[in-house]
Amino acid sequence: MRQEEYAGLTATQLAALVAKGEVTPVEVTCAALERTALLDGDLRAFCTLDAQGARAAARAATAATAGGPLYGVPFAVKDLIATAGLRTAFGSPAYADFVPDQDDVAVERLRGAGGILLGKTNTSEFGYSATGLNPLFPPTRNPWQPDLSPGGSSAGSAAAVAAGLTPIALGSDGGGSVRLPAAFCGLVGFKPSMGRVPAYPGCRDERHPGVSSWETLEHIGPLTRTVQDAALAMSVLAGPDPRDRHSIPGGDVDWPAAAEPGSLRGLRIGYSPTLGYLRVDPGVRAVVDAAVARLERDLGCTVEQADPGWSDPAEGFWACVAADTDLRGLRRLAAAHRDRMSDYVLDLLDTPWTAEQLTDGQSTRRAVANRAARYLSDHDVLVTPTCPVAAHPLDRGGPQGLTPGQWLGFLWPANLAGLPAISVPAGRLADGRWVGLQIVGRHLADATVMRLAAAFEQLPRSSGSPASM
Repeated sequence: MRQEEYAGLTATQLAALVAKGEVTPVEVTCAALERTALLDGDLRAFCTLDAQGARAAARAATAATAGGPLYGVPFAVKDLIATAGLRTAFGSPAYADFVPDQDDVAVERLRGAGGILLGKTNTSEFGYSATGLNPLFPPTRNPWQPDLSPGGSSAGSAAAVAAGLTPIALGSDGGGSVRLPAAFCGLVGFKPSMGRVPAYPGCRDERHPGVSSWETLEHIGPLTRTVQDAALAMSVLAGPDPRDRHSIPGGDVDWPAAAEPGSLRGLRIGYSPTLGYLRVDPGVRAVVDAAVARLERDLGCTVEQADPGWSDPAEGFWACVAADTDLRGLRRLAAAHRDRMSDYVLDLLDTPWTAEQLTDGQSTRRAVANRAARYLSDHDVLVTPTCPVAAHPLDRGGPQGLTPGQWLGFLWPANLAGLPAISVPAGRLADGRWVGLQIVGRHLADATVMRLAAAFEQLPRSSGSPASM
């Protein structure tokens, strides 16, 4: 299999080819590693590539001649998610040489389904920034326009999928870190309902300050090129695990069926282009307005423009992050590594958080969750832009002149409320930058979110090739 052929195939297609015996896991993995060697020197999607381990796993899979739903399919894992025996640095000098003693549940499940782990992808330090930048590894570039950010914090995972290095990559989303890079890289990024995909030891292991953070906000989800591939990944990832107290029973979602477009006539869409408090770039607004019009015109959905009614939760969101953080332990680490740690991590640690601020954060969470529930009792889904702006230059720590709350504000509510949310490509600006459409559903209504995303994906749209391909 040539690397060009490999890059054009989805995970679903690769799994079918391997299952039919038309190509072996070794051939697929060699093509993946060849493409990575060709492109990743400039792209920097991977921070730790495990070529030797991938080849060994592929040989074992080929010898077995049969496997699970991902048999022979390569995948990559964000460097915030633990991988047994493979360096997981969390983007931080404090863990530069850390090697976990166990896989995260999500990695364990992908391997168990026959997937071939290629390596770890770049991320912001401990995931505390949406830029994808950290002090340990070179910055990851956007494959479509290498001078732009791919978004974060799952920067490397998005870049790897967009450039065709892997058809599936795991990301983690505590405040939009799957959906934002999906929007900036023209991908599908799915954040399932809280508890659908167990997280352990990530966010849960008290032995590792910084790693054991974001417990009540974090969701693990796939970045893919198609909704069908996201559903394939979720069919493996979803289901409870006793090590995660937030995990929920599975079986109520037929993931492959959810990705098959069907009639959505009469589906009630609430469209909020600003959430009532965000400023949106006019070009982004025009692309999203046009996409929403197609949901009504081409799919037969009923669209009502209406804001959900919560106030800007930015201050409360960061208080929830702080409450999830081992401040004592991470401050102790920062004392030893301060001169090499990111400003965004140090800013949170240097804030003299009060009990009132932390409890106000919980009140904000409740207010968003309650208003979202009321809004979604009158609408089947909430649709918004994924981000009010398109990708910014790589050398900036975010869009110029905007606070994190101003450019990440569409993302945080779904984390605060634990709701399923997906970003799908809505279209592109005149300069080629991608714009994402976000679909948010009721708690546990993951199938509805995926069905609408799949139906929208099937509508004709323009396409292109990443600049690095």
